Amino acid sequence: MYLSGFGNELSSEDPRCPGSLPEGQNNPQVCPYGLYAEQISGSAFTCPRPANKRSWLYRILPSVRHKPFTAEPCGNLTENWNEVEPDPNQLRWLPFTIPKSTEKKVDFVAGLHTVCGAGDAKSRNGIGIHVYTCNTSMVDRCFNNSDGDFLIVPQQGEILITTEFGKMMVEPNEICVIQQGMRFSVDVFGETRGYILEVYGAHFELPDLGPIGANGLANPRDFLCPVAWYEDRKVATGYTVINKYQGKLFASQQDFSPFNVVAWHGNYTPYKYNLTNFMVINCVAFDHADPSIFTVLTAKSTRPGVAIADFVIFPPRWGVADHTFRPPYYHRNCMSEFMGLIKGHYEAKEEGFQPGGASLHSMMTPHGPDAECFEKCSNAELKPERVAEGTMAFMFESSFSMAVTKWGLQTCQRLDKSYYQCWEPLRSHFDPNWKPSKQQ
Repeated sequence: MYLSGFGNELSSEDPRCPGSLPEGQNNPQVCPYGLYAEQISGSAFTCPRPANKRSWLYRILPSVRHKPFTAEPCGNLTENWNEVEPDPNQLRWLPFTIPKSTEKKVDFVAGLHTVCGAGDAKSRNGIGIHVYTCNTSMVDRCFNNSDGDFLIVPQQGEILITTEFGKMMVEPNEICVIQQGMRFSVDVFGETRGYILEVYGAHFELPDLGPIGANGLANPRDFLCPVAWYEDRKVATGYTVINKYQGKLFASQQDFSPFNVVAWHGNYTPYKYNLTNFMVINCVAFDHADPSIFTVLTAKSTRPGVAIADFVIFPPRWGVADHTFRPPYYHRNCMSEFMGLIKGHYEAKEEGFQPGGASLHSMMTPHGPDAECFEKCSNAELKPERVAEGTMAFMFESSFSMAVTKWGLQTCQRLDKSYYQCWEPLRSHFDPNWKPSKQQ
């Protein structure tokens, strides 16, 4: 069960404890059922009301009851953007390898790998792009990110996310957002892979619609939040809370499950969204509209109209433009473009770009359709056609100039060094004797 609405003021209580939400106030002297009141703030207290985010949790024990944090190995999770030299080339990765459970048990946290990013969690300005590859569930372990928000894009295998607010089942072709500071654990059901966009210093919002009007793109009511669920479970052997803080991992121990929230209310929650609900806007006359029309969520910077990061999808849709080269145009961009593929074949590069892989076109690095796509679509009959049927590609677009990690360039051994060759067959069609055809 879920509650619907993006950024709404919501409330929920586990039906096993009716009346567990205090009436008329947030912090009574004695809470119902002997619970503790705890607020989690996702914004400064003095933020304007439309941007003010907080929730009140009513829990069996407060989260402050834990042993001191100690440093934990970070594995391939990093915020070191200077470990290798910059690489401005077009980059493409083959599907990232998922470890075999018969060889090594790897859970969600152990399976986090940073591909690229920029900025700094300490100054609360930047992003990180990660992949997760895992094969086993988190047992008596949870994770929270003190640095920023995680937007999680499953690609292979559904994930069951248990949070302090309740549970969410998230399948490929859905996304979820776990906002800063929220504790969660991930159960998997086999070999599992996906992508993560992390933003520091801002939360994801729905993009403004401007002249589109009141409806379109991702509709607020299609975002789903979990309902309250709790476990009153002692863990004599110790429960581990893993905290990502200033780009490093730390662990603390406690003797109880952190998922002990009986009731909650507020507007600062985790949420999920099914990408098939996206209401696509597209060109119906001529030319190719900019991909910003496919923005699902945006994390705004302080500059108007410029995002720290946008989450953009390329869903199934109709292509009907006349007198137009319909695939994405050739482009150099003041933004960085990281693309992934959940399923199917991306229309601008039907070969080589595979589900579970990725590409990065860095700031002002040229990119566009490969030679085969150009020749095919330059000569195609322009009739209405379905585009990207059975496909879901996406883009993390950022105003930051992103650095690729050593893991992304070398250690993962998935970098496709032949990527540039897809443009090598492009040939000149220039004809200095060309004349416009006579109008009929």
